[in-house]
Parts: sequence; C-alpha cells; structure tokens
Amino acid sequence: MTYLERVKLHLQPLASPSPQDMRRALISLNTKLEELLPFLHSTDKKPYYRRLLFQNEEVELLVMNWSQLSCSPHDHGDSQGWIQVISGSTINTIYSCKHGELPEALFSRKEQNGSIFYAPKAGIHRMKANGGHDLVTLHLYSPPIQNMKVYDLKACAACIVSDECGAWWPEEQHQKIKEMKLKKPGAQPLEKPKQKR
Repeated sequence: MTYLERVKLHLQPLASPSPQDMRRALISLNTKLEELLPFLHSTDKKPYYRRLLFQNEEVELLVMNWSQLSCSPHDHGDSQGWIQVISGSTINTIYSCKHGELPEALFSRKEQNGSIFYAPKAGIHRMKANGGHDLVTLHLYSPPIQNMKVYDLKACAACIVSDECGAWWPEEQHQKIKEMKLKKPGAQPLEKPKQKR
C-alpha cells in the first residue's frame, strides 16, 4: 500500500471529526519522513512549500517543508487542526487578539521532531524553522481551510486570503479577498472631528 492510499484509508471515514478523532487519525498514519520526500520542494522565497495530500468535504492533509523565513501570524479560518513535526524543530508563537486590534504574542514554544500540537478554531499563531533546513510538518485540518486571515503587524492590517495563498501577506491582488486596517492593542479609537456650528 502506498502512503497516499494509507492516508485515504485513515482519513476518508472521518465525519464531523472531533479534535480527538483528528489527533488519533494523524497519529495512526505513522508518517515517516522518507514517505514524504517525493512531495517536498525547496523554497527560499516563501516561508514554506506546501502540498495537498488529501482533501474531502470533512478534512484536508497538507505537508509543508520550511525555509528560514517565518510565516505571518495567521488563523485557519473556520478550521481546527493538528500539526505534527516530522523532521527538525519549529518555534510556534501563540497570539491573542481582540476584535479590530492587532494580535499580541502570548508565548512561544519549541516543538521538536515527533511533537503534535493543536491549532484551535480562531486561534492565531506563527511558525518558523528553528535553525537548519530540515523542518517538515504535517497538517490535518477540519473542515478544509477557507478564509484564512493573515496579519501584517508592521502595517497594522489583516487580510483574508484566497486558498492559493499561504500564511504570508499576499503579493497578488487576486489573492486578497478582504483587507482590513487594525489598531494597535490598547490604542484609543480615533475621535470623530467635532462639527462646526
């Protein structure tokens, strides 16, 4: 049985999976780096190269291999998921965000080869390789990601991106579904100018 056949066997039966169902399914794949090598491509211009390995209406499975660039803080739209480190290590930074404000970093954690960590619905995080060029991660999301929001902390902005865009600020206009201006955390709202009498 090929790796992709095994993936289909384990993921096709998932229906409205709970976080625990998804975690069990990801672990049951027993994925080895050697099985993913045919799907990896190097990239230095983006934070990662990604390849869709499986998708139906319930779940999607992606493999990503990382450059030394950090992805932007982002959520996963209306999806939740699990991320498994297959090779290397990553620094995963978790953010909090109030409506209309930029996200603020809460903490960072090093996740190493074999780690599996949860990405909750509406959760915001940023990942980057922790040295070396060998970070490979496997991502299982439910439902398949749509309307991912990416944040630009320097420009005080957020953008809902198209499915073809990754977790970085889109370079092409057609990748921007909706762009929003945000305020810095704790900043006072802009006052309306007083009307002249």
